[in-house]
Amino acid sequence: MSLSINTNTSAMVALETLNATQTQLSATENAVSTGKKVANASDSPAAFGIASQMNGNIAGQGAVNDGLSFASTVVSSTNSAANQILSVLAEVQAAVTTMGNNRGSTTSLAQINTEITGYLKQIDTIATNATTNGVNLLVSSASASTSGSFNGITAASVVYVTGLQGSTATINNLFNIISSSGITSTSSGSLTEALGLSSSLDGDSLASNNAFLTTTGSFASGVTLTSAIAAVQKAITAMTNVTSELGQNTKNIANMTTFGQTVADNLTTGVGALTDADMSAESAKLTSLQTKQSLAIKSLSIANGQSQNILSLFQS
Repeated sequence: MSLSINTNTSAMVALETLNATQTQLSATENAVSTGKKVANASDSPAAFGIASQMNGNIAGQGAVNDGLSFASTVVSSTNSAANQILSVLAEVQAAVTTMGNNRGSTTSLAQINTEITGYLKQIDTIATNATTNGVNLLVSSASASTSGSFNGITAASVVYVTGLQGSTATINNLFNIISSSGITSTSSGSLTEALGLSSSLDGDSLASNNAFLTTTGSFASGVTLTSAIAAVQKAITAMTNVTSELGQNTKNIANMTTFGQTVADNLTTGVGALTDADMSAESAKLTSLQTKQSLAIKSLSIANGQSQNILSLFQS
């Protein structure tokens, strides 16, 4: 190899090697510090684009899961209220049955009338209070639009998204379940009206009169002890049907929630596979590149020293 002070081939080769090593070392240090092998589009346009789409799906699935969580809360609150109402209905049945023991006493019947109406007020109160963020499934659609001024009810059904494609499910107010239980009553009033237990409401939309007795201590028109007991039993059956419907919805939502979380986890795993760095491999690569960097610097130093050797040729 000829010696030249104008062209130092060895130095150029050493510099190219050092620059290449520095570029690789910078990328490896970035992967180690961020934990990602693909941090931006310049690292891998295809992988970055796919990962970005998957990250969007992860955010969307998170919103789906939040909606499922809200629907679950609504159903759970309604189910608790329905179970409590069933307990009160048992008290109503006991009170109605005692009407037969006091048929000749207007005073006793008037007291029983007050007792039954009190239970019905409890039922309507429980139903009204089963409200989650304005949603109440134990009121009619008609009353939901007019009752918000004093109890915060703005909707009698809940709609929630079930998947990333935008599919939805709806849980409507439960008056249809009640009406399909063989009860002939209004579908636009309070719960006790829908159950066929009350005939009118007070200013707070609570039962003010029951359907069995008058305030004067006599049986209401067309009511017998047998028909009164049968009416309460139908109401109990209707509310049992309501709890069954709520139980099925609870199960459906739980299954979709589990699946939704699995989808989110799978998407997250997929993004990780595309973008996450293998830290053990990057650690080994970092050590190797640091060694190569040191050797490249040493080689460049040696190559640069060759031009100094030319001076020895001109020394006498």
